[in-house]
Amino acid sequence: MPDAPANEHGDPLIPRDTNRSLPIALLRAREAVMSHFRPLLAAYDITEQQWRVVRVLAEGRALDATELAERACLLPPSLTRIVRTLEERGFVSRQRDAADARRTIVEITQTGLEFIRQVTPDSRAIYEKMEARFGRDRIEALLDMLHELNELGAAKRS
Repeated sequence: MPDAPANEHGDPLIPRDTNRSLPIALLRAREAVMSHFRPLLAAYDITEQQWRVVRVLAEGRALDATELAERACLLPPSLTRIVRTLEERGFVSRQRDAADARRTIVEITQTGLEFIRQVTPDSRAIYEKMEARFGRDRIEALLDMLHELNELGAAKRS
């Protein structure tokens, strides 16, 4: 392992500068990206977490609550509340799994798909502006690297 990067204290036991900390850099990057999308989500009266749930479900298949929480990057207790709200809006439906009554299956509704279709053009416009500024190839490369990094995390969890 390489030597710890220098910090202003010259002490390898004090963490590196936060500008070179991967966890903090990822959080800052998330905030930078989301700052472009938050006004859009607010205009459509949907939270970031609710949007993630409908986005994941719009990929085409019903999911059990555990997998949905994982794919939408949510804690299961939060998902329960979010799904309830989305169900009240008519965006999702849920039912008990016929094979295992302990499992809840969540599915996007036609209303939810129509909502996705309504928001998508505005969302794409934001992506296009980001691509114009940052470069499509660089965004694709970043997404590839983030996918690889996520695979490391998945391997560690298994």
